[in-house]
Amino acid sequence: MATREDLLWMKSSHSGEGGDCVEVAVSDGRILVRDSKDPDGARLAASPTAWIALLDEQRP
Repeated sequence: MATREDLLWMKSSHSGEGGDCVEVAVSDGRILVRDSKDPDGARLAASPTAWIALLDEQRP
């Protein structure tokens, strides 16, 4: 598994300028999600299938 320092975090294109940002990274085939205001805090890990299902739910 990649260490915290090894991960390439990408900010969501839906994040605003006000600091309410979500970042995602890929590690060992899982999608990780974190709050950019707390980079050392909790992270959500999802399988690619679960991530795609979540994104599909957000489409109009």
